[in-house]
Amino acid sequence: MCVATLHGGCRGAPVVARALTQLQAPEQWVPYTDTATPLARLAQAGLALGVVSDVGWDLRATFAHHGLDGYFSAWVHSYEHGTEKPDPVLFHHACRELGADPSETLMVGDHPAKDGGAVGAGLRAYVLPAGSAPGSLRGLNAVLRLAGLSQ
Repeated sequence: MCVATLHGGCRGAPVVARALTQLQAPEQWVPYTDTATPLARLAQAGLALGVVSDVGWDLRATFAHHGLDGYFSAWVHSYEHGTEKPDPVLFHHACRELGADPSETLMVGDHPAKDGGAVGAGLRAYVLPAGSAPGSLRGLNAVLRLAGLSQ
């Protein structure tokens, strides 16, 4: 956002830049409490895991900050591909990077319209329930059941 002044300057730019820097800071993101255990179980079972994201920056540093990056072998950021979810291109790209057939791949997301685009790409999709605050439970243990790794 930029608020123009009579002198032709932009008063809002420094505020926006600071907000964007803060938003991208890995320590500002708080994983759900039920994140690490399902990821570890999925990885231990030999399942390939990837990230497909619409945020405008690389999420690897955020995942690394929280000790979660080692679970993932593919990172697909929409800004690197000139498109965004629900474009099937992103999901197909992730499957190629994972060496996975789309029909045998589960997309776990948090936005019905955007992440539901995985279905159009031939994947199965599970959309997490809405309303969980960062740092709380999100329902990720259901993914273990869907993967046949019941608790």
